[in-house]
Amino acid sequence: MSVVIPARDDAVLLDRCLRALAQQTVAPAEVIVVDNASQDATAAVAAAHGARVLTEPTVGIWAAAATGYDAAGAPIIARLDADSLPGPDWVEQITGALARHPEAAAVTGWGRFVDLPRLVGIPAVAVYLGAYYALGYAATARAPLWGSNMAIRRSVWREVRGRVHRTEREVHDDMDLALALGPHHIVATVPRIEVGVSARSLRGIAQLGRRFQRALRTLSLNWSRMPPWKRWAARLRPPSTKSAR
Repeated sequence: MSVVIPARDDAVLLDRCLRALAQQTVAPAEVIVVDNASQDATAAVAAAHGARVLTEPTVGIWAAAATGYDAAGAPIIARLDADSLPGPDWVEQITGALARHPEAAAVTGWGRFVDLPRLVGIPAVAVYLGAYYALGYAATARAPLWGSNMAIRRSVWREVRGRVHRTEREVHDDMDLALALGPHHIVATVPRIEVGVSARSLRGIAQLGRRFQRALRTLSLNWSRMPPWKRWAARLRPPSTKSAR
């Protein structure tokens, strides 16, 4: 498994993430950190931990993530964000889930907010990720992907990488990838694959507004190719009809 971490000016949290990866029960084949035009010590921190450091000068999470996916050498490409905090069996859980689900193109998991009090964090993540997965399912005609905690088979990435909007800065790359997969690829959702994350994405009206605008942009780009009703029609079409077409 190759672990890809796109990062921009996130040296402190990246250090925490890489320390967690160093303590895995099953070590990944490689860890790739894509330095997305950082002005801080992101690249130096990655190198100090023995990660393979790539540079992506085009600012944007999709540009950085796609650079890492393209360079990954293992059959499974896993993804974390710099603020992700995987448990010690995270690699083992992902490889095991994909082994148990050979039909799945990708797998995604659950999260917890590590910087919120437990009584606040548990309901907050339930609302945040619960809404994301429910609305994402409606939009994609199957389970979406969550970029802070996901993995995709390298063969599938190579199949769909020409359909993603990697040059678009204001899109959600995980949802864009899920939509690029189309309705017939299966995404396995495995809650036991859990990572801790920062709640910073929820702080501030401006941040929430930007995330909402990105969601609209992501859906607009992909629904222009295949609107949701066609995705659901394709998903619900009987198998015999699918194979005939």
